[in-house]
Formats: sequence, structure tokens, C-alpha cells
Amino acid sequence: MQYLHAVALVVPDYDAAIGFYCGRLGWQLAEDIDQGRKRWVRILPPGASQGSLILARAEGPEQEAAIGSQFGGRVGLFLASDDFASDHAAMQDQGVLFEEAPRHEPYGTVAVWRDPFGNRWDLIQFA
Repeated sequence: MQYLHAVALVVPDYDAAIGFYCGRLGWQLAEDIDQGRKRWVRILPPGASQGSLILARAEGPEQEAAIGSQFGGRVGLFLASDDFASDHAAMQDQGVLFEEAPRHEPYGTVAVWRDPFGNRWDLIQFA
């Protein structure tokens, strides 16, 4: 058996990213392990037991330039919801920037949003 454990997301600062995802969006801080010059920071969306993000602080100009554009300007992260309307409203209440109104596609209800670092996400409830 194989499964995708985590995806690394390059961010400018660990604590700012934890503050947004865990503080504002209610994600779970699963691990925050000091490794000297860097930290192992793993977070999970509310209610999730797997499928985590590793928050990776940028080191050097090349990684700093990748912040917010790791997916070439495309949506690169997909946050699945079992209650789109409720999650969408809660995220808006927390000041999350949605690029569009929710739309209905054959695969489900979706809206594109950005985190404070410029990463584009889909909030999606599958049909």
C-alpha cells in the first residue's frame, strides 16, 4: 500500500504560516520539531488524519522566489470539504481572499482562494 503522506509548502516564516493555517483556519499542528537551523512543521486540515502539509521556510533567493508561485501560477493545492457553504463562509469570516464566487462544475462545487503567501488553492466539495 502507498499513499501521499505530505506535500511541502515553501513559506517565508514558520510562525506566520502556523498563525494563518492553525490560528485562522483551525488546522491542527501535528508536529513542530526544532532541528537547529530549521523545523519540521506538519499541519493537517480540521478532521483530517492524513494528507498533511509540511511548512518549509524558504532558504536562499531561489526558494524565496518560489513562495506563492510553486505551481507556476496555477491552483496547486486542493482542500476538500464535506460542507462547502459552511467552510466557504467561515473562511471568508477569517479574511481569506477568494478569487471568485463559488461555481458548480460536473465534479463538484469549487472556488479558488489564496493564502497570505500567494499560493492558490481550490476549496472543493466533490459531487
